Amino acid sequence: MHPGHFACQGCGAPLAMRYVIRALGKRTVVVIPAGCFSVIQSPFPYSTMKVPVVHCAFETAASTASGIRAALDMNGNGDVHVLAWAGDGATFDIGLQALSGAAERNENIIYGCYDNEAYMNTGIQRSSATPYGAWTTTTPERQFKDSPKKNIIEILAGHKIPYAATASVAYPEDLARKAEKARDMKGTRFLHILAPCPPGWRSSTEKTIKIARLATLTKVFPLYEVINGEEYIINVQPKKIPVSEYFKHQMRFRHLKEEEIKDIQKRVDYEWERLLNRSMMEGFNNK
Repeated sequence: MHPGHFACQGCGAPLAMRYVIRALGKRTVVVIPAGCFSVIQSPFPYSTMKVPVVHCAFETAASTASGIRAALDMNGNGDVHVLAWAGDGATFDIGLQALSGAAERNENIIYGCYDNEAYMNTGIQRSSATPYGAWTTTTPERQFKDSPKKNIIEILAGHKIPYAATASVAYPEDLARKAEKARDMKGTRFLHILAPCPPGWRSSTEKTIKIARLATLTKVFPLYEVINGEEYIINVQPKKIPVSEYFKHQMRFRHLKEEEIKDIQKRVDYEWERLLNRSMMEGFNNK
């Protein structure tokens, strides 16, 4: 990326893009639907990207990427990578149908979701990636989000795609390694990248990396890979840090009562144990 993008101070999304595009190289076409990054990469005719960019409608990142992949292959450009790059709204919600279709067909594309856990560029409305208990402008403090975050990796793993992984801007080496791994594989590859948003998370801009790291160390956002929908590999072992330590740096959780935080802690511990058990199972393809 060139300097001079339009991201807010402390935004995790351009960091995520920088690590991924560095791994994929210049022979890459990036597909960007409506969302924060359609603004971040700057308006036409300007661009902060050093590779071709195709803007598309909100729900069409995966289908547009699939079409570009087919056109490149027909013209003998099979060595060009196609990266769909969408936020959680365009992935978990509006674009899920197109993503599911592409994954079911095992289209030869890489799909990167930079997850800031709400529709941030239109005013911080909740998405299905917004965690339980979080404040947004459509889930105000007295009526905070009362349903859990959708498990997008489980959905993609259910399609039995070759590669799905979580990643975080707080662990750049891990993120770069996963992007390189996705680069060297064929079929649909999916990267779910946690990218904090200071305005939406109501956090200090200088704490982006600290908060992202706490998300992993408290087991709220574990880092792991899923191979062929069967084999689970955990990449970072969390520490015994309570979720309250993660919450206290974000004003979007300040309204939660002690009992509510205890309930969230129980859910986080349960989901971690469930993931741990999955990682100890041998993949069906390995039997």
